[in-house]
Amino acid sequence: MRRFIVLGHTAPTDPDFDLDDLAGGAGRLDVLARCVNSAFFLSHAIRENVRVYLVLSDTVTIKIEGVELRYMNPDERNIASLLRQALEARADAIGHSEVESTPGIYVSNRGFEPVLKAAAREGAIVQLHEDGDPLASVEPPENPAFVLSDHLDFTAAESELLREYADYRVSVGPKALHADHTISVVHNYLDTDGYSF
Repeated sequence: MRRFIVLGHTAPTDPDFDLDDLAGGAGRLDVLARCVNSAFFLSHAIRENVRVYLVLSDTVTIKIEGVELRYMNPDERNIASLLRQALEARADAIGHSEVESTPGIYVSNRGFEPVLKAAAREGAIVQLHEDGDPLASVEPPENPAFVLSDHLDFTAAESELLREYADYRVSVGPKALHADHTISVVHNYLDTDGYSF
């Protein structure tokens, strides 16, 4: 299983955003939609061995399971509409419990730390950061969870949590990339080296 934890610092936690303004009024939800696209979509298929956690404003988490995923198309608007449905279903989530909004998409009232703790129990935590060790120099662990930020840097509190939980700090190259491009590079590296997880 390949897991990605993407922090959305300005993303909405309520469903009352305009699908025609994802880059503005929806708090750069376009960035997160592109990350979902890169995490799951192949040319004519979906990666079933992928799980994505979108942590929105450190208060809401949308989990997407590739093996269960239905009704998702690769365009940003479609992805954002499914994320909006998840936020609509959030009203039924009690505590940290998850509620399924559509097949393969779950929402909970969890911030970054509980998601990170849970992910650490399932496998290695890999922080993706431009100042990390080169990706090619690190032997990929089993069941990795790659943690990356949206268009903003990790906050001081997030960096502190990652210092505590991350097993690796890895860079995908000498230049800073967009979050969705970083996910594509990670997939390419794992695919090229024949890792099936």
